[in-house]
Amino acid sequence: MRLIKSSIEHNGSGAVTLCPEEPEDMWHAYNLIRPNDLLRASAIRKVTTAQDSGTTVSQRVHLMLQIRVKGLDFDPNSSQLHVSGQIMNETQHTRIGQHHTLDLELHRNFTLEKEVGAEGEGVGWDSIAIDMLKDAVDEGGKRRAEAVAVVMQEGLAHICFITQFQTILKQKVEMSIPRKRAGGGDHDKGLSKFFQVTLDTLLRQIEFNTNITSSNNNDDSSRPILLASPGFVAAGFQKYIQSAASTNMPSLKRLLPSIVVVHSASGYLHSLSEVLQSPSVRTLLSDTKYARETKLMDDFLDHLRKDTNKATYGPREVEHAVDQGAVGRGGGVLIISNRLFRSQDVAERKRWVGLVDRVREVEGGEVRVLSSDHESGKRLEGLGGVAALLTFPVAEEDFSSDDDDNDAHNDQQHAIEAH
Repeated sequence: MRLIKSSIEHNGSGAVTLCPEEPEDMWHAYNLIRPNDLLRASAIRKVTTAQDSGTTVSQRVHLMLQIRVKGLDFDPNSSQLHVSGQIMNETQHTRIGQHHTLDLELHRNFTLEKEVGAEGEGVGWDSIAIDMLKDAVDEGGKRRAEAVAVVMQEGLAHICFITQFQTILKQKVEMSIPRKRAGGGDHDKGLSKFFQVTLDTLLRQIEFNTNITSSNNNDDSSRPILLASPGFVAAGFQKYIQSAASTNMPSLKRLLPSIVVVHSASGYLHSLSEVLQSPSVRTLLSDTKYARETKLMDDFLDHLRKDTNKATYGPREVEHAVDQGAVGRGGGVLIISNRLFRSQDVAERKRWVGLVDRVREVEGGEVRVLSSDHESGKRLEGLGGVAALLTFPVAEEDFSSDDDDNDAHNDQQHAIEAH
């Protein structure tokens, strides 16, 4: 994401103009834009006019519209973001108050304005929004996928990108391969065709999303390409790529050192979690944001399992620990899901932003905001979306006030035991 212009006031109100340049930028925009924000972007609107003859003529006109955001629809697989709301500027073809959906597009600027309401209805550019903006802006143009994974079995392949903030299924390849028969070559021909289609699809995704094959990005080829499968399918695909590199596709040679073959239980998408948890892959990704977040959650869950009294989870439990000063200097870490900051309830968002600010600025503790679109963030979701590593044990409080609370706690306990 490229920052075109910024005019944020000291009180938190103001606007920024951004240009999304990569598919992942739409994910950042989805996190930045909230209900009641003002969004200005180019739009195409269907306009119907009546002719003197009594007939009607419809045409599509290009407009620059500003809407008061009401809702967002984001598809992570296609990186498409649709923002709906009420039109705030009158034009020749629109009236204030009409409903419209803006489709944000790559390489088209949009302006996002956040207001601070007189009675607290707007939170403006609070500390979390500023952090999200910093994460979104890729000033050096160096943000790329931290790893690419192909989870496969005969006739099935899922091509995924592991980025700094999410794990995305980019494309699925599915083909029918004849069974092995004595003296028949149909199986080998089918498997070879499957490998070629998977390779072509992989290269298209790499070229479009990360420019790994570009000579202008010499460090991009060092990002691992994980080939995972049960049996020998992944190893066979690696050999196919090596053969293609030595014969008709010499440009592949730059990618060969990045390819790593690992085992998975199946070629289905849910096996990616197992692949990323394997010791060899975790070592390979040790310097990535994904690995740091995974280790943080592993350490937290270890404390819970060992009953060290140095970890707690759940909204009220964590707030109680912060009140006791146990999430501060000397090792205190607040772990919180970015999902909590998407709440349409202003008071709810203020609750979590206030907790983050208190731990950082008053208590002197560390804050780690995990993406709910990464495996570590999903594990945190099972614990209520918020947890903490403590500097000292705190006295337990009884927060169970009704059956719903007990049910939620039981669900979270099952999540701990599952990991």
